[in-house]
Amino acid sequence: MEAVPETERDPNFGEGKELQEERTENGRIIKDSKIELQDSDAWDKLGYSFPTWRKWQILMVVFLIQISINMNASMYANGVSGISEKYGLSKQVARIPQCTFLVAYAFGCELWAPWSEEYGRWPIQQLSLFLVNIWQIPCALAPNFATYIVCRTLGGLSTAGGSVTLGVLADMWEPDEQEYAVAFLVLSSVGGSVVGAIGGGFVEEYLSLPWIFWIQLIVGGFVQAIHFICNPETRATVLLDREAKRRRKTGEDPNVYGPNEIREQRLTFKEFHTIALRPFYMFFTEPIVLWLSLLSGFSDALIFTFLQSFQPVYEQWGFGTVGVSLAFVPILIGYFLAYFSYLPSIHHFRGQRRSGKELSPEVRLWWLLFLAPLETIGLFGFAWTSLGPSHGIPWIAPMIFSTLIAIANYAIYQSSIDYQTAAYGPYAASATGGNDLARDFLAGIAALYSAPMYSNIPGRPLEYASTILACLAILVTIPIYIVYWKGPDIREKSKFALSLDKSRQTSKEKRRKSSLAALEGEVARKESV
Repeated sequence: MEAVPETERDPNFGEGKELQEERTENGRIIKDSKIELQDSDAWDKLGYSFPTWRKWQILMVVFLIQISINMNASMYANGVSGISEKYGLSKQVARIPQCTFLVAYAFGCELWAPWSEEYGRWPIQQLSLFLVNIWQIPCALAPNFATYIVCRTLGGLSTAGGSVTLGVLADMWEPDEQEYAVAFLVLSSVGGSVVGAIGGGFVEEYLSLPWIFWIQLIVGGFVQAIHFICNPETRATVLLDREAKRRRKTGEDPNVYGPNEIREQRLTFKEFHTIALRPFYMFFTEPIVLWLSLLSGFSDALIFTFLQSFQPVYEQWGFGTVGVSLAFVPILIGYFLAYFSYLPSIHHFRGQRRSGKELSPEVRLWWLLFLAPLETIGLFGFAWTSLGPSHGIPWIAPMIFSTLIAIANYAIYQSSIDYQTAAYGPYAASATGGNDLARDFLAGIAALYSAPMYSNIPGRPLEYASTILACLAILVTIPIYIVYWKGPDIREKSKFALSLDKSRQTSKEKRRKSSLAALEGEVARKESV
């Protein structure tokens, strides 16, 4: 067995770390007489090999986590009036903690994501949920307004968000098999904020101000407990470390070590620096991440701004606090309609891949080409049905158009996430962290300007504000078609995406050879018998 020395650059984006290793002829890595256990050596121990029911059970818990996280982001809005009255503040000032939470959440997603790739999804998710729940307590007991600002900001920074939960998904499904799971998980991401808006109306109407935060704590505590009990670790490197330890302990393979064990230092300062900055690096240097994250972020900001119009619009028909909260139900319906509309196209393209047809990653954006224009149509329609009952317009008319907007918003997020997760595989948490960064940061900024926008424009503020958003939506959706038609050229500029694709192909080939060798060995054994 001839060993060939090789120098590899770590793929962690410019880390510049070089590993002196030996690679055996069958692809196994040896360093200092230690054999590194690789994916192909223990494929049955990884998340990809979990039974289907187990994968979906894990995903259901992640679904609940996303609902809880996004409830935290939206339910605060129902406490703005109470906080304003309690501390004698304007509603605009009372919205500052909502802004700081979302902006901090944007950076929290980025900061937590790479640590989940380094130390595992489970402990990072547990720590994040614990901290988020802790910061609800001072908000519920707040002695002054500054407490809301500080604790909501810390709560946002403590939120791992969709970047980590999408990393869990990438741990269990390979890119060509992940579409159903991505579509399901995105439903929780966009739907959670609507659930918070609907439930928040009832809390605002029938309970005191602190219950806005106690309810969030109760839901968050329940979700954390379910995650603690039901979800295992899914990160491949962590599972390989465990399997290597088991093999050494049983004597099955005394020289085998996991990917993290074989490293001389668990985490050097240089690696710490690289891991912390990896999501930001990807956001600004990877064309796929930058384009789709900005697309998703601007769309979310438009939606968030539009939602601030609900109270003044529906008050024209005599809707109270609970009535306005129920006006969000059509948006939830729109999200479900969009989710179910994706299933046939997913089934169609998956069938083509299984038949051996090579499909470009851009097919994941195909259905979005038809749904994205609904955002502009919906905003224009909502704008001019906001004229109210004085013009003979029924209350259901703006709700119908809000459903169209919801369909488009789901589609933009789903397709962009699916595309990024497929492109970046094991680094999906960092890649999609850029998506969360753009969405939450821009939504946080929108929290400050959206209410004044719907009240300060001269003439018809409700109609003109939504019309402005509709015009902006046209500009926002143009990049979708550019990415779809020019996607291959864009991906050619992404060295990291190409590197991962090559790595996947190599890994698949190694697993194929390993399976073939095992089959030949079994045949030889039977013949000898």
